[in-house]
Amino acid sequence: MRHRAARWAFGEFVLDLGPRELRREQEAVHLSPKAMGLLEALLERRPEALSKKELQERLWPATFVVEANVTNLVAELRAAVGDNARKPRLIRTVHGFGYAFCGQAVDRTSAEDDRVRYYLLLGTRRLDLGEGENLLGRTEDSILGLATVTISRRHACIRIAGDEAVLEDLGSKNGTYLSGERVKEPTRLKDGDEIRVGSALLTFRRVSASVSTKTQAPTSG
Repeated sequence: MRHRAARWAFGEFVLDLGPRELRREQEAVHLSPKAMGLLEALLERRPEALSKKELQERLWPATFVVEANVTNLVAELRAAVGDNARKPRLIRTVHGFGYAFCGQAVDRTSAEDDRVRYYLLLGTRRLDLGEGENLLGRTEDSILGLATVTISRRHACIRIAGDEAVLEDLGSKNGTYLSGERVKEPTRLKDGDEIRVGSALLTFRRVSASVSTKTQAPTSG
């Protein structure tokens, strides 16, 4: 069995070590590889504090670096997650020793049956949604497969980022509607939401994999 890459959620952030990505809600947050390695180390050992020496040996193995390198990485990481050194909510300084992750974090490195699945229902069709951008429109890369003139070529999209799904209208002519209200800005979706794209009425579903195997809907195609 292939080893699953670690994945942690804390506050509005998700650190996913599969794609080596830190996300805030649906947006990617830039982190240097070393700063990401620092965050990974702190999350792995939370709430235990790691010494500066231990962090140096982990991040720069077999290489001599000055202590300020760790300090600079901590500053970069705090800036990326909006943390305050004086009033930390995520990264605590242990004076004269090192650093510790002091926030609440959830380990989401789970088995297949614990993962969340997303899909749309269009009549009797099931349209599976994958991680990243899922385009709704008349182009070939749209998941809809509809050629009606009421739908723009790039009408709307649903972005999946971990446990969050966001609906966004892409400047469509006839608009995108969520529960009867026109979508004017990116909006989070919840299970059971009704989405109207042109003349197409879609139902958004968010279920765990274990539940979805018991309530199979017909797949697209």
